Amino acid sequence: GLIFYDTKVTVMNRVLNATVQRTADHAAPEITLDPLEIVGGEIRSSENSYFCQAARQLGCVPSSQLCVKLASGGDPTYAFNIRFTGEEVHGTSGSFRHFLWQVCKELQSSSLSLLLLCPSSAVNKNKGKYILTPSPITYAEEQLFHFFGQLLGIAIRADVPLPLDLLPSFWKTLVGEPLDPDVDLQEADILTYNYVKKFENISDETELEALCAEIASQHLAMESPDCPNKPCCKFTYLTMTGEEVELCPRGRHIPVGWENKDVYAAAIRSLRMRELQTPECMTAVRAGLGSIIPLQLLTTLTPLEMELRTCGLPYINLEFLKAHTMYQVGLMETDQHIEFFWSALEMFTQEELCKFIKFACNQERIPFTCPCKDGGPDTAHVPPYPMKIAPPDGAAGT
Repeated sequence: GLIFYDTKVTVMNRVLNATVQRTADHAAPEITLDPLEIVGGEIRSSENSYFCQAARQLGCVPSSQLCVKLASGGDPTYAFNIRFTGEEVHGTSGSFRHFLWQVCKELQSSSLSLLLLCPSSAVNKNKGKYILTPSPITYAEEQLFHFFGQLLGIAIRADVPLPLDLLPSFWKTLVGEPLDPDVDLQEADILTYNYVKKFENISDETELEALCAEIASQHLAMESPDCPNKPCCKFTYLTMTGEEVELCPRGRHIPVGWENKDVYAAAIRSLRMRELQTPECMTAVRAGLGSIIPLQLLTTLTPLEMELRTCGLPYINLEFLKAHTMYQVGLMETDQHIEFFWSALEMFTQEELCKFIKFACNQERIPFTCPCKDGGPDTAHVPPYPMKIAPPDGAAGT
């Protein structure tokens, strides 16, 4: 926390360039995607998604082939090239950035089951934020999580921010920081957090009975075996994926009483913390990421900095864009139509600005810092820097 973010990024960029494994004399791996598999934006089966199509084809490519130098200059080197069946695309940048954008959409939709909308989303807290799906994973899913980790590394080397909305707990676990049993539980699942708090704050047995009665009315409790009409809770709880599990051996047969209510609350809390850490999934993600960038780099980054480096900011900073715009021969910043252009963009909402960036360079977000801070003003920029504004193509008239 004592080092400036820009300084860390400078060091990180140097390390990334020093760990390049695919040099200019090696051809880039190429994958072929079939857009017709996801025609109409509807993916009929997850195997047809760009994510799975790419994971299958890159599965046999050595990860060293994906470790390229940081994207810079007009025609950057990317981890792999993409060919779309039946579409003629010039250059490699547009289709690569479109692929990353499409994959993020797939990851945050119901077509792939790797990410889960956080439970707090249901009550409008952290709306639209995702976590890794906490459930035992198959070998095939482990491969997909590995590929997800590789994509994070590939996007960092390509300097294309991924439009992913993940909860801070994901980034904490990724960089190896411990989760906070209060803050992170509240962020991810506020209903469970409030439920646990109720049990922790009960001051006498009458309150406990009233609470069990309230829960019973919501069908979460059964009757106590000793007093058939007195409602009570058992040592079971629902996982984030909606499955009822026992919180301890034979939990279905153990009623919650005054003596063990704190044990019950702690057991629910630790169930949720385990689900947020998802060790099996996270190990696969980190292994994938580590095959593209050295994991030692993560030790210097805070969770928020890791998120900024991978996903950028979810809004477009217009001043930043202005400062990284080049005007081609014959144009000046003071030209009337250029001034009109910027004042038009200033009237755009954030959503419209994202659409403008998507239209101009096939991605929704722009990086948070720029390599020009690393050297002089002539440092090779990374797409979409600088934004170029050119004169009209030989059209006569005004």
